Amino acid sequence: MSPIDLSTTYLGLRLANPFIAGASPLSDHLDTVRRLEDGGCAAIVLHSLFEEQISQRDTGRIHHMDPLDRQFATVVSYFPAPELYALGPDEYLEHVRRVKAAVKIPVIGSLNGTTAEAWLKFAKLIEQAGVDALELNMYEVVTDLGQSAAAIEHSLKQIVQDLSSELKIPLAIKLSPFFTAFGSVARSLDEAGAKGLVLFNRFLQPDIDIRHVAVWPRLELSSSDELLLRLRWLAILYGRVTCSLAATGGVATPNDGLKAILAGSDAVQMVSAILRHGPSYFTLMRDELRRWMESSGFGSIGDVRGRLSLAKTEEPSAFERAQYIRTISGWSSWLGYQAYVRAHEDDEPTRPS
Repeated sequence: MSPIDLSTTYLGLRLANPFIAGASPLSDHLDTVRRLEDGGCAAIVLHSLFEEQISQRDTGRIHHMDPLDRQFATVVSYFPAPELYALGPDEYLEHVRRVKAAVKIPVIGSLNGTTAEAWLKFAKLIEQAGVDALELNMYEVVTDLGQSAAAIEHSLKQIVQDLSSELKIPLAIKLSPFFTAFGSVARSLDEAGAKGLVLFNRFLQPDIDIRHVAVWPRLELSSSDELLLRLRWLAILYGRVTCSLAATGGVATPNDGLKAILAGSDAVQMVSAILRHGPSYFTLMRDELRRWMESSGFGSIGDVRGRLSLAKTEEPSAFERAQYIRTISGWSSWLGYQAYVRAHEDDEPTRPS
């Protein structure tokens, strides 16, 4: 029997298996980075460097606001002080070099921002520091009610075009799902030069502290419940864009990773599960994938990837609509059954005559 081939290609990079470490503090220390590689991690996305760090270092301002100007003092105070970030811009470049020297697996840099300004030039410095690819995380909750969807999408596409023309390394875009027509956005970024789409950025929502009457940041590790939205769009996009696809968020178990690949994912990013279980969890993910493939008769990841995508259906929109109706209809029937059971739970059982 031929050995099972778990290798995959992501952003043009050959990976030993589909499971990689997503952007997080896991990559901040060299000993942890080495443990990730030893645990079976196939690539590492470094912790993000933020636009605000770069602009504050270069201009002393955050989003054009001077921290020393009294009218901006309150707004600027919302952001962390420079010393509270794990790595500053210069330290980040040096960390890239050290991580590249410490491991043999691909290392992917990460930039996180909201605008199309000069901070993006830092991407060239990250490239020169030696990363194999760059992940751009354009995370923003748009609070300007006058900003149209078309303007937001055009700006994002322009950023991708500009960066793709400047960089020699592949560029991945980490996206949120909150676009008017996400499929159209994905295709436009693919055409603009993105080599990969990462689905999806977690929508982090601050909570309200009623005791202190204040807004309070809240972050919880992801669970399998978050995976379904990723699976849906992976399945919709697979075979309809040329760039790589990666899942991130909601991959808590080996079965979750398998589902992402069946939907069409080239790579599966993991953070929360690794924080819970440690770097050796990558070995479990890899071994369980191999075991399932052996039992199901699949010889390579290529045989599995996208097998349950919409590319395998004759009419994707009708398929989606049909699944929706089947789900709602089944749910209504189930609720009716549960209501019947509750209404008759005290009845005497019927005995045969």
